[in-house]
Amino acid sequence: MSRAMFDEMNASDATVRAHYQNYQRWLARQPDPVMQARRAEAEMIFRRVGITFAVYGDKDDGNSENGGTERLIPFDLIPRIIPAHEWASMERGLIQRVTALNRFIHDVYHDQEIIKAGVVPSEQIFQNAQFRPEMMGVDVPGNIYSHISGIDIVRAPNAQGEGEYYVLEDNLRVPSGVSYMLEDRKMMMRLFPDLFSENRVAPVAHYPDLLLETLRDNSPAHSAEPTVVVLTPGMYNSAYFEHAFLAQQMGVELVEGQDLFVKDNFVYMRTTRGPKRVDVIYRRVDDDFLDPLAFRPTSTLGCAGLLNVYRSGNVALCNAIGTGVADDKSIYPYVPKMIEFYLGEKPILKNVPTYMCRNSDDLKYTLANMKDLVVKEVHGAGGYGMLVGPAATQAEIENFSKAVQANPAGYIAQPTLSLSTCPTYVESGIAPRHIDLRPFVLSGKTVQMVPGGLTRVALKDGSLVVNSSQGGGTKDTWVLEDAHAPRQSQSQSQSGGA
Repeated sequence: MSRAMFDEMNASDATVRAHYQNYQRWLARQPDPVMQARRAEAEMIFRRVGITFAVYGDKDDGNSENGGTERLIPFDLIPRIIPAHEWASMERGLIQRVTALNRFIHDVYHDQEIIKAGVVPSEQIFQNAQFRPEMMGVDVPGNIYSHISGIDIVRAPNAQGEGEYYVLEDNLRVPSGVSYMLEDRKMMMRLFPDLFSENRVAPVAHYPDLLLETLRDNSPAHSAEPTVVVLTPGMYNSAYFEHAFLAQQMGVELVEGQDLFVKDNFVYMRTTRGPKRVDVIYRRVDDDFLDPLAFRPTSTLGCAGLLNVYRSGNVALCNAIGTGVADDKSIYPYVPKMIEFYLGEKPILKNVPTYMCRNSDDLKYTLANMKDLVVKEVHGAGGYGMLVGPAATQAEIENFSKAVQANPAGYIAQPTLSLSTCPTYVESGIAPRHIDLRPFVLSGKTVQMVPGGLTRVALKDGSLVVNSSQGGGTKDTWVLEDAHAPRQSQSQSQSGGA
């Protein structure tokens, strides 16, 4: 895979790509003091609204009740722009991938045909920390397990030097970040309203409506008017702002474990008017903390007896318990085979080539080439538990090599992709910075999504790590609508604003 650079706005011959030309002409007219003032205004507003996240220690589980450091996620003024035809292809690939992943999770907990066929080794599932034997034989509405999926996509130059999209990671448990996608769009519209009259940018404001529709689609059959709640670990969780934001935007209750109780095999929430039965829980709490009777006995974040109600079909959990078995990095290399196995189709979106250190040949290659590879713990997240070979010291490589040799099955390795760059407004002016994209895929009676997603940007010069916990920021993501399509308002289907 080539290490050349692919820039989203500027072609290699110094011309501006067609879908950026209108924006670039506008940008060239903006005086630098105006852009600096807009950036300061954005930071002030984000602080006032409270759009922050908490940073915990490396080994924190994210559900901790011990508060972390509150940080503002830096917001960049220059959008990432995707033309309509590229988005249409990506959307097809995302629907295909998430459909196959849901089929896989159902199969894992039912007939296990993919194991019997020898496509995925049994130990990769049964020895997976995210495999939940309690889910064996449990039927969930529509056989859907990952109702909200965050699929991380990167673009890197192929052999012809053209940018090609790859899936870097599947986030199927409690993917976060969609609130920043929505707030970034609102900020851009506030700071630069003229841009949205000059460009046909597809709207994203209706995401909360699609999310609520998806949650209701997955309610138990007995619920004509399902009651939906968002379950949060509490205000000290790193993504608490998002939990509160989405509950408010959907017009549903935000609850903590102590607000829920089980009676007669149903879940109820405590209200000022007495108990109210709950049909759908959009849970932002990890499996281990959901039910102290079934999982971690010391957890105060869930609801005692919840698993039995769930197994009986009297409450829906979105996402389902046990979904993590499909988004582990050790399962990722098998997703293209899943697509062929369940759907009989070739993958539209490619995986990044991956070496599984559990295989002796892959281990040998990884150890010999660690300085050129990105090596990741299969259970790692948030940019932790990984080595970026080209940016590592010899001592770091040697220490990581020892860790891999001690537990080969716990690691995968990938080529160091030259992630695409996008012009970014930094202290020194406008400069290229590496980016990725997390579209949010909703699976209910249909699979749907808003155009675009959350673009994360590595603000440090040369850095490939875009995670907010590692100093990354975010950009508004524009999908340009087809010139022949009816124009939609940015405020279309806007739920109540925060």
